[in-house]
Amino acid sequence: MSIEPSQKLPCLLLHGFTGGPFELQPLADYLRSSGRSCEVPRLPWHGEDLAQLKTGHWTKWIQSAEWYAERMSAAYGSFDIIGFSMGGLLAAYIAARYPVRKLILLNASVVYISPSRLLKVIHERWKHRDVQDLDKVKSTPIRATWQFTRIVRHLRPELTKVRVPTFIAQSEQDHVIHPLSARYIYNKLGGYRELSWFPKSRHLICLSDESVRLFHEVDVFLEKECGGENDEKDKAPF
Repeated sequence: MSIEPSQKLPCLLLHGFTGGPFELQPLADYLRSSGRSCEVPRLPWHGEDLAQLKTGHWTKWIQSAEWYAERMSAAYGSFDIIGFSMGGLLAAYIAARYPVRKLILLNASVVYISPSRLLKVIHERWKHRDVQDLDKVKSTPIRATWQFTRIVRHLRPELTKVRVPTFIAQSEQDHVIHPLSARYIYNKLGGYRELSWFPKSRHLICLSDESVRLFHEVDVFLEKECGGENDEKDKAPF
């Protein structure tokens, strides 16, 4: 299937480690409402697949992402890609190797949360009796967490190979990935990039109170002509 010049490019959206399509579904629905075709696949090691979490290897994530990228390339020639959390590193890897026009990174996992920040998060969870995130951490097999650290180390250098226009969104209240990740990514990318901070949002940014603003900025970025000076909106003290 070829894309007419007047049509919007399709978009591939990649979810995070132990997550699922639900993490990106609201954004996909928003982009579809503006006339953009979106694919949000369920990758290996999603949150409901405990067996794969216990036995899977980090290369399966890359192989799965490449399978979808190859399918998009064959069908459309070029496409846009969005990655959330660990899916952000996969999206950067794809953007450096496939005919990706634009890259969107949402709370991409590069710098782990600091011990002091994690303790603060745990304190807040217990204070508000919100233990859902802690239960998920305890149910994730240690082997899967080790595989996660390996894929991050393997894919982090890929950021310097990215040359396509990139939009980086980062939650300032992210309790999983340290906000310094966004600054690191911004400094490593080789092409035009924009960095936008979301002061009230936590890790699941597409499900946050600032999601409407995020969706609008992503849509605007996908539609605009990119070039000139790089841009950082509402600079954060990280």
